[in-house]
Amino acid sequence: MRTTQLKMLKLLLLSAFVEICAAKNDITLSVFTVTSKSMTVQWSGHTGASSYKITATPKNSPERPVFAQFSGNSVMGSVNSLSPNTVYTMQLEAMDNALNVLSSAATEETTAPEVPSIEQAYSKHSDSITVEFTEVSGATSYILRAESQTGDFFSETEVRGSPGTVVQLQPYTGYRLSVMSVNKGGRSQPSYPIKARTVVMAPKLNTTSPSNDTILVTWSPVKHAVLYTLCIIQEGSSTRLKLNTTDTTVTFDALEAGTTYCIKGTAWDSEGRAGDDLTVCQITRPPSPDVTHIQVTQGRSLGIAVYWVKVQGAETYVALTSNSQNCSTMGISYCSIFPVECGQNHSVSVTAYNSAGPSSPSQPADYITYPCPPENIWVEEPKAGNCSVVWDEVPLVEYYMAFIKRDDGTEKSCNTTGTTCPFLCMCGYTYLTTVFPYNQAGSSPSAHVRNYTTIPCCPQGVSVKLVSTETLEITWSPVKGAELYETTAAQTNDVIHCNDTAPVCALSDLQCNTAYSVVVTPCSELRGCNRTCTPHTHETAPCAPEILNMTQSNNSSLRVLFTTPNNQNTNYTITAVGRYDTHTCNARNGSCELTQLPCGSTYEVMAVATTAVGRSLPGYSKPLETGPCCPTTVNVTQVTQAMTNVTWSAGRGARSYITTLTSSRGHAKCHTLDTHCLMGCITCGTNYSVNLEAISSTGHKSECKYRGFSSNPCCPTSVKLYRRANNSLRVYWRSLGSQIQNHTVELYGTGANYTCIAAAGSIYCDIQEETCGDVYTVVAAPVGQNGIKVSFCQPRTYSVPCPGSNAGMVISRGRRSVD
Repeated sequence: MRTTQLKMLKLLLLSAFVEICAAKNDITLSVFTVTSKSMTVQWSGHTGASSYKITATPKNSPERPVFAQFSGNSVMGSVNSLSPNTVYTMQLEAMDNALNVLSSAATEETTAPEVPSIEQAYSKHSDSITVEFTEVSGATSYILRAESQTGDFFSETEVRGSPGTVVQLQPYTGYRLSVMSVNKGGRSQPSYPIKARTVVMAPKLNTTSPSNDTILVTWSPVKHAVLYTLCIIQEGSSTRLKLNTTDTTVTFDALEAGTTYCIKGTAWDSEGRAGDDLTVCQITRPPSPDVTHIQVTQGRSLGIAVYWVKVQGAETYVALTSNSQNCSTMGISYCSIFPVECGQNHSVSVTAYNSAGPSSPSQPADYITYPCPPENIWVEEPKAGNCSVVWDEVPLVEYYMAFIKRDDGTEKSCNTTGTTCPFLCMCGYTYLTTVFPYNQAGSSPSAHVRNYTTIPCCPQGVSVKLVSTETLEITWSPVKGAELYETTAAQTNDVIHCNDTAPVCALSDLQCNTAYSVVVTPCSELRGCNRTCTPHTHETAPCAPEILNMTQSNNSSLRVLFTTPNNQNTNYTITAVGRYDTHTCNARNGSCELTQLPCGSTYEVMAVATTAVGRSLPGYSKPLETGPCCPTTVNVTQVTQAMTNVTWSAGRGARSYITTLTSSRGHAKCHTLDTHCLMGCITCGTNYSVNLEAISSTGHKSECKYRGFSSNPCCPTSVKLYRRANNSLRVYWRSLGSQIQNHTVELYGTGANYTCIAAAGSIYCDIQEETCGDVYTVVAAPVGQNGIKVSFCQPRTYSVPCPGSNAGMVISRGRRSVD
C-alpha cells in the first residue's frame, strides 16, 4: 500500500514540473522534489556529456552555494545540506571530459519548511486522534500522517495549524502519527512518529418505559470497555443523576409519569479514558386518566360519549368498554362509541398512550344506556272521563314519563315509577299516548304510540238565557264527534224536549216563576249519548203582580196594596209615571208607599216583580191624581179696622180655593175661583190663624196652613182736645181692647203741626201751643208691635179759642170706628 502511495505522489509532482529550456542544445531542467534540506532535480540528457554539475545558489541569502556532480549517464540528482524554506537557483551544466561546459540550464525552487515536532496526541472520540505540534516558519499548512500499527491503514490529513485531528479511525486502535510542514515548494520530512490509541466507542443505549415511573436502559457490551457512566436529566430541569456501572442494564425509577428524560451514556477503557458519549431521550408512560363523565348520546344510532381528564405526556387515548367496544382520539379529552344497545349495563376504562406505551387503564366507570321502550302500551277507561295509560315493565328503569297528547294539540305528561298513569280523558277526543322510560342515562330515544278515542264531551259554555218571561234560550259550544244534541227542561211534573243538530235551542210556553233543570246531552251513532252532563237550573221570570188598592196617606204619599204571586225572594217595584217625573217604591210584601209625590200631578201606577232571573211583565196600571198644590205665598192685608184683603199665589192643580181666618172671637171664610178674597168681620187687636183649602176639578182637596195673622190694635175712642191754663193743649182718648199700646197723636193746624207720643197705658198727651185760636185736625192712633202706627184711625177737627175758655169745641169729626 505504501509503494502505491509513493507512486501517486511522484505522478502528482511530475504534473507540476516546470520545464525550462536550456540556453544551449535545448537541455531542460526541472525540480522533481524538495525537502527541508535537499532538492532533487531531473533533466534531459545531452549528447557528448560525460558529467553533469548541479549548483544550488540561495537567493537573497549570504549563504554559500552548494553543488553536486553526477556522471554523464544520470538524468536526476539531489543537492543536500540546503537551508529550509529558502529559494534556490538550481543550475545544471553538461560537461565533457575536459570539463568544458557543453550546455546549461537553470530553475528556481523553494525548499520545504523545517520538520515540526509533535508535542502530544490524544483521542476524545473513538474515530479520531487530535495531534498538537510545534508550528514552523514558512509553513502554509501541515500534513498529519496516521498509520496503523498493524500496517493495514494509512492516511494523510492536511490541517492549517496545531492542533489537528485525524478522523475516520477505528475505535480503540493504536496508530503511529507524524507531521510534515508544507509550503509552495513542497513538504518537509515527517517528524519523529509517536504512538496513540483511539478511545472506546459509546454504548448504543436502548430505552424503554416499562411503567409510568420507570425507564429501563440496556446496551450491548462495548469492546475494551471496563466501566459505563449513565447521566439522566429531566427535560426542562437542571437536576442530574449520574450512575457508574459495569452492567449493561440500568433501571431508573421514581420518575414522573408522562415526562421526557434524556440519558447520556459513556464507556471507559482500562486506561481510565472516557470514550464517546451518546445521549438518548425517553418519555415515561403517561399516568392513568380519570373518567369524569359518560353521556349517552342520541343520533341516528345510540352511542356513548366518554369524557376524561387529560394527563401529562399522553398522545392518544383509547376508551374500552367491558363488552369490547372502543374509541380513540388524539389530543382531546373525549371520544364516542357507536353504536350501543338500549337497556345495557356496562363499564368503560380509558388508557393513555405515548411513544413509551400505554398507561395503566383508568378505574372502570359504570354506565347504563337508555332503557328500551315498552313493547305494549294500552289505555283503560274504567269510568267515563277517568283513563289510564298502562304499559309493560322495562328493565334498568328509574321512572317513566308518559305523554298524552290530545288531537287538538293539548298535551299532558305523567312522571311515575310504576307502569300506569291516570289522566282525565275528555269525551269527543282522540288521545295519542306514548311512554318514555328514564334512567340516569336519559330516556329511550323512541317509543310506540297508541291511539284512544272517547265519547263526545259534554258541551262547554252552556248558557241559559231568559229571552222572554216564559221562554229560555240555551246555547253551547259545539262538541267534536256529536251528531245530535238532546236538550231537556224539566220541573216536577213536566219535561220539555228539544232535539237539534245546531248548538242552540229555545224552550217556550214555560210557567212563570218556575225553576227548570236544563240538560244538554251530546249524542253520536258510534258511542251513543253522554248521560253524565251536568244540569243547569234556571228560573223563568216572576209572575206579574196586580194593584189592589191605592190610598193617599198625605199630600205627598200614597200607599199601594198589590198581590204577591211569587216566592219570598221577589222584589216588587211600584212605579208611578207622570208627565214630567217618575216615582218608585220597593217592597217584598204586598204593601208599598210612594213618597215625595208632587202635588197637582197625575200618574199611571203599575207593579213589576223582580228576581235574580229577571223582571216580570208589568201588571195592569191604574191612574193616580195627587191633591192640588198649596199656594206658595199668602198675604193678609188689613184694609180697615174690620176688613182685610187676602191674596195668594196659584196652586198647581187647584181650580178653586176656600180661605178661612179663624180666632177665638170668630172666623171669616171666603170661597172663590180667584187668587184673592176681601174678607170682613175682623176684630181689631186679635190673632187669627190663616188656612186655605185648594180644590182640584175632580174634588181632590189639599189642606194648607200658613203663618198666623194679627189684626192691628183698635183705634181709640172719645178723642177730645182741651186747652190748659199754661197755653198747652191736651188730647184725651179712651183705649179699646185688652192690649196696652203706645199711641201717637198728630195735630195739624193752619199755623203749626204738632206730634205727641204717649207711653203705653197713657190715655192723654200734652202739646205746648204756640199760637192760640187755631183749628186743629187731631189723629190719635195706636202703634203696633212693629213700631208702625195704625193708618186707618179717623181724624177729628177742633177749634180751640184763645185763653179764657176751659174747653175746646169740636167743630167736626170723622167717622167713628165700630167698637
